[in-house]
Amino acid sequence: MQILLNDRVQQLIDSFVESGAEVGLQVAAYIDGELIVDAWAGIANEMSGQPVNGDSLFTSWSTTKGFVATCLHILADRGLVAYDTPIAHYWPEFAANGKAAITVRHALTHTAGIPQMPTGVTPEMMTDWTAMCTAIASHTPLWPPGTKVGYHAWTFGWILGEIIRRVADQPFAQFAQEALCQPLGITDFYVGIPDAVEPRIAPVRLAFDPLTNVPAGSLMLQITPPQVTSDVVVNRPDIRRASIPGGGGIMNARAIARHYAMLAGYGQLDGVRILSPARIDILRTCQTAHIAGLFGEPSRFGLGYGLGGVAEQGADVAMGHGGGEFGHGGHGGSLGFADPARKLSFGLTKNLMTYGADPTQATAYKVAAAIRTHIDRDAL
Repeated sequence: MQILLNDRVQQLIDSFVESGAEVGLQVAAYIDGELIVDAWAGIANEMSGQPVNGDSLFTSWSTTKGFVATCLHILADRGLVAYDTPIAHYWPEFAANGKAAITVRHALTHTAGIPQMPTGVTPEMMTDWTAMCTAIASHTPLWPPGTKVGYHAWTFGWILGEIIRRVADQPFAQFAQEALCQPLGITDFYVGIPDAVEPRIAPVRLAFDPLTNVPAGSLMLQITPPQVTSDVVVNRPDIRRASIPGGGGIMNARAIARHYAMLAGYGQLDGVRILSPARIDILRTCQTAHIAGLFGEPSRFGLGYGLGGVAEQGADVAMGHGGGEFGHGGHGGSLGFADPARKLSFGLTKNLMTYGADPTQATAYKVAAAIRTHIDRDAL
């Protein structure tokens, strides 16, 4: 099964590169704790012609959020954080301007009401953890907490990251390494790179800018300001070295898949337990099915992760249609998820950021669907 499946995925991603649909990408997948897909194709750096290999690194945008959520759940599992406790209990300054009632659960489910970036935010400001957290702590909510779902595209990372920093008494990036990555043997996940790995990074490129036709004054432009939400910005050396946990993580597919292999294994991988089994079912329970979306859209969020299921209900169908799958995608098409029913985990990274109205035409969907089909056929 392993050889045949890896060959099938390799052929598929090769075809995407040959057709021009992709430039460079990696795929990794675990089944029952075993790495059974480890494939890559195409060009990592279009300027130099450097090819992708298994060690190439990609800025994977909001795929980073899944790692952030897992770090928060580690603290919850240790009894140090409670989901329904106000954030201000851990971060007193956060209570300013009507935010005293916003809980950790609200932050995890994108219902906190503060998705907007600070007015006049710049790339330089985003590299300053204290400046960003101070500005977000001064925000006034755009809606009462828990009454609407509105994706906190960038602010999610600093809100949860600052909770983690204050509770663990260490920077978020350090906690992620020591509590999650190092115990699992994940060596290629960075929220702030060391200089030595920069030559391995594949610069990302927007196929087209999805913010181009957004009307001036739109809330979307406050949530994802164009001056900071672009390929040019995340390719900057200073941004790569900064801790930006909402969307600045740099990683490879192996790191993503290994993280989710632990979650697909109900909190354990290779004999190393990171989370209790009960925690896995808590964190993947849908929290938002009956809460209206900010822009009228339905959504399915667990505690920090998107959920699989039915597209019409706001699910991320690339993860699967069963409803028990959970994970996080990234701006332009990267994805990581766990499917405990199949004992499957999946990671995909890519450098050409693409978009489309039909989620079943996305590269991540097609590759994940091919893997699921192979697994389900073998199970018959």
